Amino acid sequence: MAIEVRIPTILRTYTDGERAVEGKGSTVTELIDQLELDHEGIKERLIEDGEARRFVNIYVNDEDIRFTGGLDTAVADGDTVVILPAVAGGAR
Repeated sequence: MAIEVRIPTILRTYTDGERAVEGKGSTVTELIDQLELDHEGIKERLIEDGEARRFVNIYVNDEDIRFTGGLDTAVADGDTVVILPAVAGGAR
C-alpha cells in the first residue's frame, strides 16, 4: 500500500494529467522530495524557503499540516495527502 497524493488541476501538467499519484516517505518533506524525483518541477510549486508556499495548503488525512507539524508531519502507507492551492478573487 502507498500514500495517495491528490493533485490539483493546476499542477497536473507535472503529473501527465493524473489526478492522483503514488507517494512514498515518512514525512511530508520526504513525500515531496519523492514527488520531485517522479514529477520534476512540482516541488518548486509547493515549497519556498524550506516551507510550504503561503498559498498552498497541504492536508494529510483531512488535517492541515500547518497544525500538525508542518513539513515534518508524519505520513504512512494508506494515508491520503491533498494538495490544495488557495484561491482568491472574484467580483465586487
